[in-house]
Amino acid sequence: MQKKITVIGAGLAGCEAAWQIASQEIDVDLYEMRPRVSTGAHQTALPAELVCSNSLGSALADRATGVLQQELRTLRSLLIHCADDSRVPAGGALAVDRERFSQQIAKQLDAHPHIRIIREEVVDLPSDGMVVLATGPLTSPAMSDALCRATGEQHLFFFDALAPIVSRESIDFTVAFEASRYGRGEQAAGDYINCPLNREEYQRFISELVTAERIPPRAFEMEIETGVQAGDARYFESCLPIEVLAQRGEESLAFGPMRPVGLTDPRSGRRPHAVLQLRQDNLAASLYNLVGFQTNLKYGEQQRIFRMIPGLQNAEFIRYGHMHRNTFLAAPRLLRPSLEARFHDRLFVAGQLCGIEGYAGNIGSGLIAGQNAARHLRGLPPLRLPRTTMLGCLIHYITHIDMATFQPMKANFGIMPALEGPPLKGKRQRAAAYAERAARDLGAYVTECRKD
Repeated sequence: MQKKITVIGAGLAGCEAAWQIASQEIDVDLYEMRPRVSTGAHQTALPAELVCSNSLGSALADRATGVLQQELRTLRSLLIHCADDSRVPAGGALAVDRERFSQQIAKQLDAHPHIRIIREEVVDLPSDGMVVLATGPLTSPAMSDALCRATGEQHLFFFDALAPIVSRESIDFTVAFEASRYGRGEQAAGDYINCPLNREEYQRFISELVTAERIPPRAFEMEIETGVQAGDARYFESCLPIEVLAQRGEESLAFGPMRPVGLTDPRSGRRPHAVLQLRQDNLAASLYNLVGFQTNLKYGEQQRIFRMIPGLQNAEFIRYGHMHRNTFLAAPRLLRPSLEARFHDRLFVAGQLCGIEGYAGNIGSGLIAGQNAARHLRGLPPLRLPRTTMLGCLIHYITHIDMATFQPMKANFGIMPALEGPPLKGKRQRAAAYAERAARDLGAYVTECRKD
């Protein structure tokens, strides 16, 4: 019997998959092409680098991502443990110091006797042996071509965007103030820095934003799959560049990422018309990212326009926002509920490549793919979490939804089976009921599985 499993890609999903397999005393060859081959978006060679936000989403018990995070703890996820250990203040969210998070994962993987990390690009699907493919949204052109040949399908793809990061010391605190919405958070003052705008300031900002120059798609983002012309980029709806969202209407940002609800400007004692929030990005609290400000504006335009926001007039940009390709499979046609591929024996797919969005979801898919690859090797039936759990319903969604409406999906209560019993009135009451049911059903399922 084979005693080794290959994991391709050392992102969130691949690292979790490798750990889950190795924890069952099965050898793992974990391949990562960085730093030999760059993705165009990553900045380091560390495993599980967080390219976009440093937040894993809300950690509140009655929020979808909070439910998913708790499920990962129940399922003994390595990466959620590392996230908890490298946490930085972010109100009700689980945000991490990026470097510490990745370094902790690297330390755990390097020290595991059953994991061997190989710094090479894999350019084709292995012809034999068990494989977990977790190459992520920036899957290399060579592997993308291999997937096209193996599936006979054209990849779907769209573009994802990153938010800028600025230094705290460059923020003007005679204007900006620290507070969390409705006073939530661990610190007395609040876990976010807020830059308030009145109506006139907001309108001037929007006027400049929608006409600003943008960076055209780069060659590596257009070279795969299809002959789509530059400028025809398709975006994931929940991660729109700020300039694209602003084109939907003058008040679209004030009701979206710049909504002022739950915040009071201490200078006026009133709620501002709009607010840009900045979230701590490292443990030293020296770097802050612009929440919800994913963008593909030219770098000079980012400086010019974002410095129009009160409090950021002298902002020092540590990282500019930019856009990158996001590649994923047609999961409803190509994957089984176990995350095993229909088109390739003994291949499991995890992470954003399988159509699950969000950091916690990616970790969860790696956990399930890794566990199921190991169980397949041991002759055990695959894990199929109850649909009443957040991770279970996410995997069910991507493997069952109609292809006509398929888009990558993040954790949310809308895809979960309806609650039984009389209707609950309040949104938070319903969310709490979803969370309670998920915890109960996952606990019972895990207890049964651990008898194997």
